[in-house]
Amino acid sequence: MAMNITQDPLYFTLMGIPRCEGYHIWISIPFCCLYFISLIGNTTILTVIRAEPSLHQPMYLFLSMLALTDLGLTLTTLPTTMGLFWLNIHKISFEACFAQFFFLHGFSFMESSVLLAMSFDHYVAICHPLRYASILTNKVIGRIGLTIVCRCILAVLPSLFLLKRLPFCGSHLLSHSYCLHQDLIHLVCANTQVNSWYGFALVLLIIVMDPLLIVLSYAMLLRSVLGVSSRAEGLRALNNCLSHILAVLVLYVPMVGISMTHRFAKHSSPLIHVIMANVYLLAPPVMNPIIYSVKTKQIRHGIGHLLCPNASHSKNEFIK
Repeated sequence: MAMNITQDPLYFTLMGIPRCEGYHIWISIPFCCLYFISLIGNTTILTVIRAEPSLHQPMYLFLSMLALTDLGLTLTTLPTTMGLFWLNIHKISFEACFAQFFFLHGFSFMESSVLLAMSFDHYVAICHPLRYASILTNKVIGRIGLTIVCRCILAVLPSLFLLKRLPFCGSHLLSHSYCLHQDLIHLVCANTQVNSWYGFALVLLIIVMDPLLIVLSYAMLLRSVLGVSSRAEGLRALNNCLSHILAVLVLYVPMVGISMTHRFAKHSSPLIHVIMANVYLLAPPVMNPIIYSVKTKQIRHGIGHLLCPNASHSKNEFIK
């Protein structure tokens, strides 16, 4: 027993798609396409917002935070995933695994926090339009961003230290191509009750509380919109929130799904766990830039101006 337990293993072993090891090169093609879309899409969003002075507004500053978070999430999982599929690299050191665990969960929680901040932005913009500029100043937005970063770091660090102090067993085989807390905890050869209770507290704090606050903000927003005399104005206001609603669904549906799978379907097929984990980590970074590029006219115009500046300038001159 003593030979099978180590306090600090030299490495963990990553696993790709179960029972599909011979097809990793082919499986890497859709993964590569998704990573490419995420990197190009989120970089484009950031470039457009930075280049267009008219987009230096609270709504787009929060959108740039979301794009940065999605880039961080993508870059955290890309090296180990593509290294496994392309180069057949299955080993990851103890320190690198815990660093990836920290950034992966940190960026995931950060995305939830940014979406919550964006819901507050929509509420103020629609319910208090005359006070919008005075409430959401650049200084306030900076403080919100700093609070989000501190909140996520303080949420993930205790779980990191609680897990690192525990002994690990056997082959140190992980069931994904990256290091998830839910996966690492299964390799521990000790009582994990404290970790479980802290994980449950995080679920309540982020996976439960953030969506509830978002729903509450939309309930108050809807109440304000229904009080507007013009139905067209109310529908226009709700349409402006559609991108955010889709982004919320893209994040929380897979997040709830993977949490439920790890807690109540532990003995289900490993393929289900792998698929849910990949959807949870890849769907938001890939879908968010697509959603905002399609649904937000200002972003579309910014992308058009970025790709064809001469054509956009000629069009503006013709309009004048």
